[in-house]
Amino acid sequence: MTLEWLELLKLGSIPLIAAVVGWSTNWLAIRLTFYPLEFTGLKPVFGWQGIIPSKARRMAEICVDSTLTKLGTVTEIVEKMNPSVIGQHILASIEPRIDELVDEVMLKRHRTLWQNLPRSVKHIAYQRIEDELPNTIDALVDDMSPKIEELFDLKTMVVAQLEQDKTLLNRIFLECGANEFRFIVRSGLWFGFVFGIPQLLLWYFFPSGWILPICGFAVGWATNWVALNMIFRPVNPTRIIGFTLHGLFLKRQPEVSELFCKLVTEEILTVEKVAQAMLQGQHAERTRALIRKHFEALVDDAAGLIKPLAQVAIGPKGFADIKKETGLKAIDISKETLSDPLFNRERAQAVQEIMAERMRALPSEDFQNLLRPCFQEDEIKLILIGGVLGALAGLAQLVWVFGAPI
Repeated sequence: MTLEWLELLKLGSIPLIAAVVGWSTNWLAIRLTFYPLEFTGLKPVFGWQGIIPSKARRMAEICVDSTLTKLGTVTEIVEKMNPSVIGQHILASIEPRIDELVDEVMLKRHRTLWQNLPRSVKHIAYQRIEDELPNTIDALVDDMSPKIEELFDLKTMVVAQLEQDKTLLNRIFLECGANEFRFIVRSGLWFGFVFGIPQLLLWYFFPSGWILPICGFAVGWATNWVALNMIFRPVNPTRIIGFTLHGLFLKRQPEVSELFCKLVTEEILTVEKVAQAMLQGQHAERTRALIRKHFEALVDDAAGLIKPLAQVAIGPKGFADIKKETGLKAIDISKETLSDPLFNRERAQAVQEIMAERMRALPSEDFQNLLRPCFQEDEIKLILIGGVLGALAGLAQLVWVFGAPI
């Protein structure tokens, strides 16, 4: 191979290497946005944690404030879950076990008395509870429904889940923005090649040692910057020379709305997790008090004619203990019953429909906030990393391709 051909190959390598730099820096930028989930390295400086996981709480708060709160109030979400259906589901789970549950409560509190009662007397208690339980469930649902805003804090529940489960937080961004992340990586290859052509011309006419590192920095920077802007700009459809331009992510609003709302309703806003938030969150005592109130009334109703005898036999405090234990048992059963995956999916579909409909109708300015925050937080840092890696690639090219001294 002649010297002239060798020089041409070296020159031709400039846009090719720029393409590799563009692809690799964009790939790395996406990778560093989401991984690793926990800090890896020597704290506080020498290491890295994915931008999203490192700011999990803030990202979760942005997700709620900028998106979820626009898709429905707590009351609307719970209404779509249909509290009456939830009540019937709990009832259907309890009814076959009434004898077992009554025995469990009585044996725990007053074993000797319960063991010595005639079967006919026990049967009266079983039957009265079975008869009154549907009314108790209905009354509980009617009592809780108007107070749902006071018993359940949507933001606190969602933020706590996403802060704790960083994998789920990543999934929201990765699944909703899958097409855009692929575009960022692939576009780095093509933009890098295009930006490498003026780099080639500069080097050809001004073969100075600083050209390749500086141009490498520019390529690494520009490929990230251009890709990010193409995803979110223009915010609204804009006609230019007969073409309609619109941010790539924003054009997918109907599709993303379905994906996001399916993920949220099946993983976050499930009946089970809403119930957990009500029973374990900051308003848990109020929720538990309501449940205890209605189930303690059920014990009173069920005791009926034998209540005076029971109070004589075990005393007022003993009878009060039975009512308290029944309320606590009802809370445990509710949590257990509402963990049914099939039931949760059925209720999720009802909520998903209304949320997706509203999300599809959001203005582009609001819709972009679903994905935009995952770049905005440390966008300059990611672009800068791309630039630094591009400069290092340019320096390596200068030394190993063009034979400049180190």
